[in-house]
Amino acid sequence: MNTAVLRTELRLFRREPGALFWILAFPTLLLVILGSIPSFRQHHADLGGLRTVDVYVPVAVLLGMIVGALQSMPQNITGYRERGILRRMSTTPVRPSALLSAQMLVYGAAALVSALCALAVGRLAFDVRLPEQPYGYLLALFLATLAALALGAVVCALSRTTKIAGAIGSAVFFPMMFCAGVWLPVQAMPDGLARVIGYTPFGAAAQALNRAAAGDWPGWAHLGVLVAWTVLLTAGASRWFRWE
Repeated sequence: MNTAVLRTELRLFRREPGALFWILAFPTLLLVILGSIPSFRQHHADLGGLRTVDVYVPVAVLLGMIVGALQSMPQNITGYRERGILRRMSTTPVRPSALLSAQMLVYGAAALVSALCALAVGRLAFDVRLPEQPYGYLLALFLATLAALALGAVVCALSRTTKIAGAIGSAVFFPMMFCAGVWLPVQAMPDGLARVIGYTPFGAAAQALNRAAAGDWPGWAHLGVLVAWTVLLTAGASRWFRWE
């Protein structure tokens, strides 16, 4: 990947206040708002003795990558295609694939920074315990980021215009937020629903992160689901993506 392209994409990303807010700040801000509700700081038997703010930390961790992969990245790449930037790049030594790789790296890094912010604020502001199985947590987080970027790449591949990218991204965005537990934490879902959600990329990611946070190694089944989705989505994006 061309480092000049990466530097340019990073500089452009830093100039996007909307992306900076929704990816880096909003997940942590949501956690602060929820943690400020007194009842959310009380322990609940139906959550396994955890507090609501405890179970929302993994949700905040996943939210940044969902926003970046499904809302921001497709709009940018589709905009480049609409304006003919990718076509012009194909005539230079810099391949369009370098731009795509740089975009994925920038948004992947932003998602990881957002996750670290959520973990830090949860710990410092609300005394949420840090993951007791840090290596398993990092592995689940890394695989979840790859799955999110692969899903975003599929949205890019299926979208010929930014309007279509926005429509498809939004159509996928809200179900994925539900699977991640934004409206109902996975721990509070009925067992049957939780099992079904566990076969989705962000449902599997949420359950893997929860297990690692509690001190257990993430379930190999959940990690396998993330790997399978990443492979399938990457193959689909590679087949359907067009530079022009």
